[in-house]
Amino acid sequence: MKKRAGLNVNQRTAAIVRLAGLVLPVMLLLYGLLIQTGVIVSPHYAGDWVFLAIAISWLGLSIFQFLVLPKSRRMSAIRLILFHILAALYLLFVSGFNMPFTVGWIVLLLASFAYFSSDGLYLSVFGLFATALADILLHIDNPDYIIQNILYFVGTLAVGHIAGSISKAQEIDREELTRSQAEELLQRDRMITIVNNLADAILSTDKNGVIQVYNAACLNLIDTNTSLEGQKIDAILPLIDKDNAPFKFTRELKAASTVQNRDDLSLKIAGELIHLSVIYSPIRGVDSHGSDGSDGYIVILRDITKQKSLEEERDEFISVVSHELRTPITIAEGTLSNLQIMMDRSDIPTTTLQDNVKVAHDQVLFLAKMVNDLSTLSRAERGVADAPEAIDVSALIHDLYNEYAPQAEAKGLHFNLDLSPQLGEVVASRLYLKELLQNFVTNAIKYTKEGEVVVRVKKHDDTLDFRVSDTGIGMSKSDQAHVFEKFWRSEDYRTRETGGTGLGLYVARKLAKKLGVTIEMTSRLNHGSTFGFSMSRR
Repeated sequence: MKKRAGLNVNQRTAAIVRLAGLVLPVMLLLYGLLIQTGVIVSPHYAGDWVFLAIAISWLGLSIFQFLVLPKSRRMSAIRLILFHILAALYLLFVSGFNMPFTVGWIVLLLASFAYFSSDGLYLSVFGLFATALADILLHIDNPDYIIQNILYFVGTLAVGHIAGSISKAQEIDREELTRSQAEELLQRDRMITIVNNLADAILSTDKNGVIQVYNAACLNLIDTNTSLEGQKIDAILPLIDKDNAPFKFTRELKAASTVQNRDDLSLKIAGELIHLSVIYSPIRGVDSHGSDGSDGYIVILRDITKQKSLEEERDEFISVVSHELRTPITIAEGTLSNLQIMMDRSDIPTTTLQDNVKVAHDQVLFLAKMVNDLSTLSRAERGVADAPEAIDVSALIHDLYNEYAPQAEAKGLHFNLDLSPQLGEVVASRLYLKELLQNFVTNAIKYTKEGEVVVRVKKHDDTLDFRVSDTGIGMSKSDQAHVFEKFWRSEDYRTRETGGTGLGLYVARKLAKKLGVTIEMTSRLNHGSTFGFSMSRR
């Protein structure tokens, strides 16, 4: 940025100019006193009154400029002009140009350059030249003095030029430094903005593990608003590893020579265990000061609790499914193997062979049911066929009745419908809604030995209430708390003998979540159960 002449002088330069403007005139006036008292002979001395006028004026101006700062460009210019005039009068009528303090004009050159750049410098040089010329004209009859005058003028000008060049070079360096500092601050602000908007927690420490910088995500991770600056990282992050052993962060940081990545560390926050992915690395600058070659460490932390939970849930699911599949496969394989041996013998009754075939077939049906449940669960998880469409509820319920009435009849159950007139339509995934109702109906038929199964759909303003009730074995309150868990089976022997997969209601809950409804359940042991939900109608 171009400086505004007359005002934008930095404080240090302004202070030097003001001090020089006070001290140098005093020295010149002392020199003038020596001339006035005859200690030093000067042929230019024009009399006591002239010297007194110059001395008082210069001294007053010096004190004034020292005490009162210039508030405008014009004030700065006036002060410099007055200083030039008084200096010229002093040289012409007190000391002459050939005195040692003539070089003091350099202060005027530098001050003019500092306040008014090149224009001020050129005007000051012109003032010096004019003074020298006037002095020559006043002593035109003295060739020796003219030569001395010219030499003093050239010498003063040369020294002033050198001093001005040095000052200008320093000014360029200062401007470059200022520009570099501004660029560095801009880059730093950009970097801080980026870091503070990252989801991962990031902090840096010195070589002793004392936190120096951190972002907002770091505070969120450890659930605090307290400043972390200056605190030890081990005190802020008391991590434990997979064996519940303390993880000494500072020790591990000092031991790290390259980027380290750990995902087996945990942190307990407000009683909750958080699993973390931790990346840490030493920071090495070009002029690193650390004895180990590092200036500190950078640490990145990410909450992977959900990821860990999903991995554990997946591993558990695979383990349970493998176990649940192994039992019917073993029974079916063993039964078919025995059946193959028995078919080669003539003494085995046909009824025994038929019983074994039935056992193997039942196990195959169980496997098929489990595979169907797993397939439904997979579709629900992946969102397959979840596109909503307008569904005629009455038609859907009658299709359901026609499909399952034969099964209910085969068990000697009454399968009834209780529907409000003009049910209208709902907008939902047909596949999910049908499978959810099928799940309730098949469970009702499965766990009811006598009595009835009723499908009710009642209209209430803009909603439809779906209910499937049975007069089956019902559930105890303790069983009701677990009925929606995957692979959970009641210890009730009547439940065990039905051969359920333990996935039906778990899948039902997933389907209900996809449909945006909540399953409502009432059950009483030995008196039956009712499952249902409410859905907006169109």
